[in-house]
Amino acid sequence: MDPIEQFRTERAAAIDGYGRDGDFKALSNRWREASMAKRYVYNFDWMGRPIIQYPQDIVAMQELIWATRPDLVIETGIAHGGSLIMSASLLAMLDMCDAIEAGVSFDPSRSKRKVIGIDIDIRPHNRAAIESHPLASRIQMFEGSSIDPDIVTQVREASAGYSRVMVCLDSMHTHAHVLAELEAYAPLVTAGCYCVVFDTLVEDMPAGFFDDRPWDVGDNPKTAVHEYLKSHPEFEIDRSVQNKLMVTVAPDGFLKRL
Repeated sequence: MDPIEQFRTERAAAIDGYGRDGDFKALSNRWREASMAKRYVYNFDWMGRPIIQYPQDIVAMQELIWATRPDLVIETGIAHGGSLIMSASLLAMLDMCDAIEAGVSFDPSRSKRKVIGIDIDIRPHNRAAIESHPLASRIQMFEGSSIDPDIVTQVREASAGYSRVMVCLDSMHTHAHVLAELEAYAPLVTAGCYCVVFDTLVEDMPAGFFDDRPWDVGDNPKTAVHEYLKSHPEFEIDRSVQNKLMVTVAPDGFLKRL
């Protein structure tokens, strides 16, 4: 067997085994609960902006973007802007790789690829930091509720003309809100690309763990995902991603459009 293919085959077998390893999964879940209690996900930056994610999920996003090569990434929930900057930087790397492979030069300040960010409250200091970042030309922001019909219409209009679209949902984490986001934005996802629903882990945490938030067990992104999938067979959960990560905020949240 080709040695590269052999490596991939052996790795896939190990990952599949993780998904059936109850002890490993229980250990990972205990670590995830402890790390959430200590706000571990707040510790990291991407190119100078705070990105509230596990490093494992950051690597997963890089792998998905490289594998699917989107020209548009739509994200709900901006916060400090680290995720927007990360997506913009990964799209910029795709531009550079395309240029190298084609043997052409290009203006890095101009790109056919773009990131759209939506948030109900873009705080002035965060907006200023994002707009002054070197990758700002690749980012378009909308301020308003991600499920407001006017915002949905504006985002759909801004998405026109793009051929490979990825969506990431990470704003309000109640069942109703995430289900409405899925209905609004998942149809924009291109076949073969992903809709990533973050913070589905709420369903797996002890009841009342996020006692200062309106979401809890039974009312969260994972319950919304499972409800959405009942009537949307064009999507399936790609559990190979969560089995690989073992520690993720998005169990059952990596949705691949078929």
